[in-house]
This record gives sequence, structure tokens and C-alpha cells, in this order.
Amino acid sequence: MRVSRTMITPYATACRCPEPSLRCGTVHKVLHVHRATAILIIGVAVLLTSCGQIPVSPPAPSSPGTPSVESSAPNATPVAAAEGDVCEYSLSGTAARPVEPPPSTGVPTSGTISYLLSMTNGAVTITLDRAMAPCTVNSFVSLAEQGYFDDTKCHRLADSGIFILQCGDPSGTGKGGPGYEFANETDGTETYTEGVVAMANGGPGSNGSQFFLVWADSSSLDKKRHFTIFGHMDKASRDVVASMAEEGQDGSNRDGTGRPNNPCEISSVTRL
Repeated sequence: MRVSRTMITPYATACRCPEPSLRCGTVHKVLHVHRATAILIIGVAVLLTSCGQIPVSPPAPSSPGTPSVESSAPNATPVAAAEGDVCEYSLSGTAARPVEPPPSTGVPTSGTISYLLSMTNGAVTITLDRAMAPCTVNSFVSLAEQGYFDDTKCHRLADSGIFILQCGDPSGTGKGGPGYEFANETDGTETYTEGVVAMANGGPGSNGSQFFLVWADSSSLDKKRHFTIFGHMDKASRDVVASMAEEGQDGSNRDGTGRPNNPCEISSVTRL
């Protein structure tokens, strides 16, 4: 199992030795070498038995009600069932819409998966890259399968300097999330070119459900590079987003961005 950079919680073994540097079951000193060999063997056996066996890896916790991210789909590339990341999703705040957290173990780390966002001006297809950001894709898949994004409106449009449409908050306020957060999956090489799909956040480690669609080159964001890129749009989909953005925004935010004049509604998110 490959351990993701988002995995923070260690697995506690059932056996505890007095010092971290000592291995369980080691006999450090034999005081009476003249004792019978049989007694020594019995003593060692008892010591090893009391220490117990340390499992190679922890069992995967069950996640009732959480959809599997490894179920097959016609347009999804195959994923080896034996591979997987371990992701950490920490509870945070109140969910804008009730959902179960994503599964945290056995997360696929290869292949792509595509979703169709049915939006006000047409279909927007996004292809998500599990190898690039496995924990982020795992979260998006879980939320999409639970209908979290259905009948929501993209609440923020930037059309000067950077060109993004921000979505993923059922409350429509820009403050809503799924009730958990998780770490960035960035390596400093990110570039926010036309067609990129990336996570919006309030700082490193505060990712939730909000994401943005880059409808024109926004490489000025490259200076920060703390927005996880987890997918891309094709040109036809980018054109749909651009057509909604062309209607402008109300300038209601202090940074010059605002609520889109177009409804920019996501009526459904469907796996392809």
C-alpha cells in the first residue's frame, strides 16, 4: 500500500515495548545461566506470547452508506484493486448538505474518471486524474455519487486577471463545505492554464467541496500554487463555461469578483 502525503494518523499496534528502540520479544539479560535449558525456553515462549503479534497493516474501516470509488464505469480507465492510498478527511464545521465522508483506505491511485456536469448553458465534461490527486478525486467522486453537487449554483466568477468559475457550495455563499477537510496534493509544478479543474480553499489543508473551472489562462495563479489540480475540461466544455462567464458578474466581492449574472447552475453530476 502506498501511503499518501495526506495520511497523518499512524496505526497503533497492539503490542507496546518499554522503549521505541527495542524490539518486542528480545531477552536482554540472562541472570542465571546455570538454570535448566528447559526453564529458559519456557520463559522466552511466555514472553513472546504476552507481546502478541503485530499486524502488517491495519484493517480497512467500514464506511456505511459511502459509495465505492472502484466500481466499474464504461469510460473510466481500469484500476488495480490491490493498489491504494490512505487519505485523511478531518471533520470540520457543519456540512452544507448532509453527506457521508469518503472512504479513507484503498483509494485508487491510477487511471482517470469522467463526469458530466449538466449546467445552464450546456454540458461540461471534466476528466479527473487519480494519479495526480488521488485523495481529492476520491472526495469528489464520493460527493458526486451522493448528489451533493446537484441543483447547486456556482457562486463566484472572476473575469479580470484570473478567469475562473467557482462552484461546489450548496449554500451558494462561498462558505459552505461537506463537513470535512483534507490536505493539498500539490508539488510546486502546478500551472493554471485554460481547461484546468482545481480545488478552491482558504489556505493549505482546508480543501472541502469547492472547486473552480479555469475558462481562460490564469497562470498568474502560478505564483501561489496551493490549489490542487485534479482534472481538466475539454475545449467544448471550456466554451460552455466561457459562454456563461461572458455575461459578467455583479462585482459584489471586494477583490473585484462577484456572483455570475448567468445562473451557472449545476443541475446534475453524472459519471460517464
